[in-house]
Amino acid sequence: MNPPIDTPHPFTKVADAHLLAQAIVDTVREPLLVLDQELRVVAASRSFYVIFQMQQQEVEGRAIYMLGNAKWDIPELRVLLEQILPEQSVMEGYQVEHDFAGTGHRIMLLNARSVYFESSAERLILLAMEDVTEWRAAERLAQDMLQQSKMLLQEMQHRVANSLQIIASILMLKARRVQSEETRLHLRDAHQRVMSVAAVQEQLQASAHGDSIELAPYLNRLCETLAGSMIGDARPIALLVRAQAGTALSHEAVSIGLIVTELVINALKHAFPDDTPGAEIIVSYDTNDTGWRLSVTDNGCGKAPAADGAKAGLGTSLVDALSNQLDASVGVSSSPKGTRVTITHSIFTPQLSDAA
Repeated sequence: MNPPIDTPHPFTKVADAHLLAQAIVDTVREPLLVLDQELRVVAASRSFYVIFQMQQQEVEGRAIYMLGNAKWDIPELRVLLEQILPEQSVMEGYQVEHDFAGTGHRIMLLNARSVYFESSAERLILLAMEDVTEWRAAERLAQDMLQQSKMLLQEMQHRVANSLQIIASILMLKARRVQSEETRLHLRDAHQRVMSVAAVQEQLQASAHGDSIELAPYLNRLCETLAGSMIGDARPIALLVRAQAGTALSHEAVSIGLIVTELVINALKHAFPDDTPGAEIIVSYDTNDTGWRLSVTDNGCGKAPAADGAKAGLGTSLVDALSNQLDASVGVSSSPKGTRVTITHSIFTPQLSDAA
C-alpha cells in the first residue's frame, strides 16, 4: 500500500493568508471594516475608502469612533458594537442615520458578525455597510404619493356621493311633475337605481381601494340604508340580514353590494303587489373553506315564468354580469310561496339545514 501523499496547503504562510484576506475584503462592493477586540480598524475594503473619501493611513489602526475626526462616534453604532453584538454574535439590518464624514447625511444598514479563532481567544468583527438613503427616500416618496392618492380618492368619493344625491333628487322631482304614469314609473325606477349605487358607495367610502371589507357589518349597514330609502314606513316589509363572518376586497364588495341592491329592488317591485302581512326579504351570506354563497329570498307571490324568447330585464342582466366578475354562478328558484336568487362562488357545500 502506497503511503499517503501530503498535499501542500496553498496558504501555509501567515503573509499569504493575510494577502488573501485583504484581497477578499477589497472585492466586496459595499463598505466593509474589519475590527479587532478593541474596535480598532484592522482592514478596510477599497469601497470604504472610495465612498467615505479616506486614506489608508487615516483608518487602519485607529479606533472606529475616531474616524473622520470623531464623526464616527455615533451612539447607535456604540449600541451595536458594545451591547448588541457581544450578546448575539450576528446583527443584520441595523439602521443608522447620520452625517458621515466624506459622504454627508446618509442612512446605512449595518451588518455585523463576530469571528472567533480556535487557535486563540481573540476575535474580529466584520462590519459591512449598505447605503439605503436613496431607497428610503423613494420609499417615503411612494408613501407620500399613496397618501395623496387616498386624499384624492376620498375627495372624489365625497363629490360622487353629492352628485348622486343631486341626481336622485332631480329624478324624484321630475317623477312628481310628469303627467304620464309610464314616464313616472321609469323615473322612479331610475331614482331607485341611483339610490342603490349611492348606498353601496356610502358604505365603502371609508375603505381604501384593495382593503378587505368585513361583509357581515357591511351588508347590515347597506340593507339599513336600502330599507330607509326604498321601504320607509309606507310599506310593511321587513328587510333582514343573516350573514356569517367573512371578508372581501373592496372591489368585490362593490359587486356584492350592487347585486344585493338590485335583487332587493326586484323583490320590492315584483314580490309584493299588495300589502302582504309578514312580508320579508332576507339577505343571507354563508361561507366555508371552499367558497361562499349569497342569497336574497322573499316570501312574496313568486316569479312569473318568462315567455319564450323574452329578453332578460336590466336587473337580471346586471346580476349576471356582476356575478361573472366575481367568478360566481346564479341560481333562481321560485314558487307561489316566494323567490330565492342564489349567487355561489367556487364549490359551496350547503349545511343540512340549508338543504332541508
